[in-house]
Amino acid sequence: MFVVRCQDKPGQLQVRLDNRAAHLAHLDAHAAQVVLAGPLLDAAGEAMVGSLLVLDFPDRAGLDAFLAADPYAKAGLFASVEVSLFKRARP
Repeated sequence: MFVVRCQDKPGQLQVRLDNRAAHLAHLDAHAAQVVLAGPLLDAAGEAMVGSLLVLDFPDRAGLDAFLAADPYAKAGLFASVEVSLFKRARP
């Protein structure tokens, strides 16, 4: 299992909004692998500034293919993407 933290490039909210429906469809198409997903918010809790995903792929190659196919990634939205291995303890 993996945790993926994606930080948007500054000033790219419109890119996020323009690609959001396609991004959500991408997540829905891989629902069996998506444990948790949602936007990161700014300090005021108002604007979306990134994404956090917990994904259950058997290997890094599968994860990388999923991430590369994400419409947000294809649109060049992210300034950075951090991937960590994750072991679920609860629930």
